[in-house]
Amino acid sequence: MGLLKTSLGENQFVCIMEFVPKPSAERFAALESIMARTHLCGWPLTVAIGDRVASALDMSPLDAFGSFTKGLPALPHFSGKARERDDLLAQLPRMDAAGLDQLLILTGDRLPGHVPGQRPVRYLESVAALQVVRQARPDWLLGAALNPFKYVEEDGGAQYFKAEKKLSAGADFMTLQLGYDDRKHLEALHWMNRQRAPKPLIACLMALTHGRASMLEQVAGVTVTPSMLEVLAAELAVSKQHAQQRSLQRLAVQITGLKLMGYAGVHLSGIHDLAQFEALEREIEAAQAHLQTLEQWAPAWAASWQMPGLPAVRFNPAGAYWRLGESHVSASPQEKARYYLMSGAHALMFNRRGWLGRAFGWAVTRPVWSTANGARVLHGLERGIKRPMLGCDTCGRCRLEDTLYICPETCPKGLANGPCGGTSLNRCEFGDRECVHSVKYRTAKSVNKSAVLTDRLIPSIEVQGRHRSSWPAWFDAARGGVRVPCEHRTIL
Repeated sequence: MGLLKTSLGENQFVCIMEFVPKPSAERFAALESIMARTHLCGWPLTVAIGDRVASALDMSPLDAFGSFTKGLPALPHFSGKARERDDLLAQLPRMDAAGLDQLLILTGDRLPGHVPGQRPVRYLESVAALQVVRQARPDWLLGAALNPFKYVEEDGGAQYFKAEKKLSAGADFMTLQLGYDDRKHLEALHWMNRQRAPKPLIACLMALTHGRASMLEQVAGVTVTPSMLEVLAAELAVSKQHAQQRSLQRLAVQITGLKLMGYAGVHLSGIHDLAQFEALEREIEAAQAHLQTLEQWAPAWAASWQMPGLPAVRFNPAGAYWRLGESHVSASPQEKARYYLMSGAHALMFNRRGWLGRAFGWAVTRPVWSTANGARVLHGLERGIKRPMLGCDTCGRCRLEDTLYICPETCPKGLANGPCGGTSLNRCEFGDRECVHSVKYRTAKSVNKSAVLTDRLIPSIEVQGRHRSSWPAWFDAARGGVRVPCEHRTIL
């Protein structure tokens, strides 16, 4: 059993060191010197190995694991960037051979060079990937991500809806996006504690300097506000050494607070050498000595973000602060009309008991459509009807009934189960549109279909099944009175 699985099972607070693999002997040696300590402030220490953080050409987590001179307790990441189900299945035997039985599964941020409409890139969605691994390796420790740092209802509500799916798909723990808003950290913890089977939450943290904060402004899903930048700039104006010391002190205070809240551990980024690690350990020990309750901790956390002459820091974007449980949004008349129109069309055309549905089913299951030319014609017909209406890319297994008739293919990553963590104030990570999952959330709330967004786990689309008509499969699968699983439902 892996160190992380043992520690979480025994309710031990854990520290996970983030390692982004690059072909540098110095980086590997520095990480090994940190890991040789085995603990941070008495907390078990393991390493998380990032996957495709920069590009698909990055060194893989398994190659990085094999490059360490000594075996380390490791949590490899699996990113769905430009990957298919078969890529994930091919990795599992390699992990078995390496003695690894734990995996953090992520959809992944936008792949560099991916421009919607110009270069199609598929992302293996985390919900579907969790289902695949849970079925293939039932005893493994599997993690997933949650980004609670959302400040409008659709953005945040859809994020929590998808997190419920991740738990149902088999996640044993959840790692949060990097964030600094203590109210959102508490919100995520309260959400998890209300689940039927609560799982451990691990907070992702980084010692924040002005340089790092400026870089993080460009990272999808990370919130850095102008008032935070002002404080960090004022610290740097004193001296670089002062800014670095303050950043470590602030990180130590944050770690102390998260442990007091009830988090299961921390996932640390940006600690690259043993001297930084030891300095952080000293700061944590000092913080723990005088911050032993949340009542003591809260003013210390606020003070860590104060500089003379500057107003109090705000962690939320100006004019936006949604809290879990608040619900005020509703779909527009056009969005509701669209849902009811599509739902009605589905009930007519694909009701296997109705005369129109039976007639349509008979028509699209004729032997002629099984020939190469016939399949090509039927695919063109379905695409020609559905693409202008819905943005359809004829994925071969239509999921529209499970997505409230909002096509997953209109998401640049093709996500069907919910949003990625990279949205901001309802805007897609790609910046060119509203997130389709925000529209889906509004629609679900307005037509009393929210359960669709939490309960229906939608598998991935196999690459070999794409770009063909989904109509024959819908009716063929129903012959003999067999009920079609939700992943085979279709419309139009």
